[in-house]
Amino acid sequence: MKKILVLGAGLSSAYLIKYLLQHASKEKWEVIVADANLALAKDKIGKSKFGSAISLDITNEKDRKAWIAKASIVVSLLPPSLHVLAAKDCLQFKKNLVTASYLSDEMKAMHEAATHANVLFLNEIGLDPGIDHLSAMKMIHEIQDAGGIIQTFESYCGGLVAPKFDDNPWQYKFTWNPKNVVLAGQATACYKHDGSLKFIPPNRIFKQINQVKISNKEKFDAYANRDSLSYIEPYGIGSAQTVLRGTLRRKGFCEAWNCLVKLGLTDDSYTLPKSENLSYRDLVAAYLNQKDTDTETALANFLGIKKSSSVFKKIAWLGLLQPNKIGIPQATPAQALQKLLQEKWKLQPNELDQIVMLHKISYTQNKRTFNLQSHLVVTGESQKYTAMAKTVGLPMAIACKLILNNKIKAKGVQIPITKEFYEPILKELKHFDIAFKEKLSK
Repeated sequence: MKKILVLGAGLSSAYLIKYLLQHASKEKWEVIVADANLALAKDKIGKSKFGSAISLDITNEKDRKAWIAKASIVVSLLPPSLHVLAAKDCLQFKKNLVTASYLSDEMKAMHEAATHANVLFLNEIGLDPGIDHLSAMKMIHEIQDAGGIIQTFESYCGGLVAPKFDDNPWQYKFTWNPKNVVLAGQATACYKHDGSLKFIPPNRIFKQINQVKISNKEKFDAYANRDSLSYIEPYGIGSAQTVLRGTLRRKGFCEAWNCLVKLGLTDDSYTLPKSENLSYRDLVAAYLNQKDTDTETALANFLGIKKSSSVFKKIAWLGLLQPNKIGIPQATPAQALQKLLQEKWKLQPNELDQIVMLHKISYTQNKRTFNLQSHLVVTGESQKYTAMAKTVGLPMAIACKLILNNKIKAKGVQIPITKEFYEPILKELKHFDIAFKEKLSK
């Protein structure tokens, strides 16, 4: 019986584990879910006789090595910085590894060793990155195989709350790691536009945005991801004059979030003195020139907005002008903000999330220009089986099955941009209502 070791039982793991357990009887698998929180791991396994839950501190080298040595394949849902611990052990014991995280320099450096060990370290096989690669490469290859030349490539994705449950001024609730949301936009974004290299520094990420429309319906804010250029060569789109990858939010979000950035509340580089006793109102006031008679006026003047504006109302709705204590010792401004947002942007038990993805490609063929738009909308099933968990976990699970059944021949450190990945995975994803709709115009 093949053993699948899943490292991590967090928010994105539910659908992955569900899929593996459902296929365990037929495929003759044993699914071992390891997490520092044993109760969390047990919850994901449920009553399945094909799964077991274990408590594992990933930094405990002896225990980690012991479990990885027993595994047939390792699926890591650990924080990105910890993947390398599992990867080094997978090299030692010659085990395949699957992660949804961006390919790090440390992981890239293992390519030769992984190839020599005849194992596959598959990265970026979640949603974004992941499904975006699979769907984009299918489109790109089909265009190129028909003689088309890519002129522009844009790709956007957003984890949002389903419209039915859009009941706050921000039209946003947490559907994945809150820390990653708070710290988004902390690095300079680089992309290509009309043949020119473009940079957006962190202080302009949420100000310099695009408006994109999904299937001629809803408009979204789109801010640039940190590095779009690194995908030009792997995607084989050197002919493209514009290449941009971005994140979607509902209209108006970015303007308001930019105010929090400008204020300094997303800074994670220093701690606030006696932060546990500091109120959110005092925190905001500490960033302002208090020449004005009250904090509200000072804040509006600093941001250059009116107190009657929708942006000011969004900020006030969060509770940043209330006397509530932060309550966290040695908190950074970002940590203080995250605590407040987790209270205000919490997805309630009866509420559902939604994933929206969009690709826009223009290309020339036979001296004519075509515009191809492809979009995906997935709504969650429950708070446990969210759209985020579904779209992150299923590509990983399907890839895991393909690897165990020797359907994937690639070795070394890879991302899923070739036909042997995108063809079978996209085909199976359709059975779970994860399917793109395309529109071609001239």
